[in-house]
Amino acid sequence: MSEQNRRPLPHDFHPPVPSFTVVSDDVEPGGTLKSAQVYAEGNTSPQLRWEDFPAETKSFAVTCYDPDAPTGSGFWHWVLFDIPVDVTELPAGAGSGSFEGLPKGAVHARNDYGSRDFGGAAPPPGDGSHRYVFTVYAVDAEKLGPDADASPAVVGFNLRFHTLARAQLIGEYENPAAG
Repeated sequence: MSEQNRRPLPHDFHPPVPSFTVVSDDVEPGGTLKSAQVYAEGNTSPQLRWEDFPAETKSFAVTCYDPDAPTGSGFWHWVLFDIPVDVTELPAGAGSGSFEGLPKGAVHARNDYGSRDFGGAAPPPGDGSHRYVFTVYAVDAEKLGPDADASPAVVGFNLRFHTLARAQLIGEYENPAAG
């Protein structure tokens, strides 16, 4: 996908908010995702760590979104919310369906694969490089409101009104054309 054909990021449609810092041992900003974060290979959520969020933060949410998916609406790979405010790091694999390493009380909503977990990168072969936007939201409420049956759009709607600050980390992945 050429630079001029890239779609806007989901936050381009939300009111501006302050930013804070998110880093990862597994995702290098602007770098290629490791095979562990690819659907057909490792399908493992990356380690994420954040700091410098607003003092009034009451919980966090984490999402992974591909704005370059050829769907007209992007593709949600991970939707996690109601992460307690004292949790500032998720280990690699916390987004698995087994919920190991996931903080008590955190809620996985359905991703666009239809499952309640992290679903790795899987762009169509030959579609070019896709961006995977990992976002941590500082939220003004302990409980965002939706439950695990919520769609990513409903979670995003609630985040639109409850986000104090946002941190993002973008990795890329391309699935070359066959043959």
